[in-house]
Amino acid sequence: MQVDAVLAYLGKVSRFDAQPFTPLFIGGERMGCVNAQWKERLLGHEPALFEETYQGISCRVDGSYRSISHAMALAARRWQQAGWLNGWRNENFTAFRQDGAPFFELERAAFRPLGLTSRAVHVNGLCRVADGETRMWVGRRSPHKAVDPNRMDNLVGGGVAAGETLELALEREGWEEAGIDRTMLQPLQPASLLLAQRPVARGLHREWLYAYDLWLAPGQEPSCQDGEVAEHLLLPLAEVEQLLVAERFMIDAALVCIDCLCRLGYWRQAGAEMEAALAGIRHALGQDVAIAV
Repeated sequence: MQVDAVLAYLGKVSRFDAQPFTPLFIGGERMGCVNAQWKERLLGHEPALFEETYQGISCRVDGSYRSISHAMALAARRWQQAGWLNGWRNENFTAFRQDGAPFFELERAAFRPLGLTSRAVHVNGLCRVADGETRMWVGRRSPHKAVDPNRMDNLVGGGVAAGETLELALEREGWEEAGIDRTMLQPLQPASLLLAQRPVARGLHREWLYAYDLWLAPGQEPSCQDGEVAEHLLLPLAEVEQLLVAERFMIDAALVCIDCLCRLGYWRQAGAEMEAALAGIRHALGQDVAIAV
């Protein structure tokens, strides 16, 4: 076991200096934060929409979910046309208020620049083989993926689109990435809620990760339907740990894996130390609000 190496990796990907980021308020609520580059862009090129205040940057949109979404969509299109947004997907995520109510929706490519918090579902694929050993199904992403090609991933992992419930997102991603029938996923409840946050090239990655555990029977194999996964591998937990230490996993998938291995008691005597390290990213289910950086 490589407890110290896993702890070092966990610290590396879950701690960051928030000082270079400026808080972003939308409609009077603190919703995200922006780096220096995006602060200059918003204040210098969008003066009708954004202004600097003593608290940070304020976006003056107001009104209904629909009207705010429309105003933000127009701004995002301007940013795309200026060449500022990469990875435009024509897919919206929902931004939620502090009380958890839907606030507005926006193209997912604009979430990281504004430091908005999105949601994703992740499934740990688990199997107890004939000798009683627990193994984990992991996916290797397609080499043709624009983001993180050939990196290791959970059995299932994907963002929750605007208008989707967690359950619908789980069913959609489960079928697309692993060919799992909805009847196997419908009974599942989240085992953990993790908050992933770290600086990225586009801004700040902030995402609530709903982690589920799905036990597959021996001989029951996942099958990708949409080409995003090159292969699925059923690995001993020690090999999963080695992939974590080698930083082969996508970061969010790594957090979900570490949480799962900890809950399975994989690190045994170091369990308390691992639990303490995970406490910074674990949150009580139902507490997925737009918490401040």
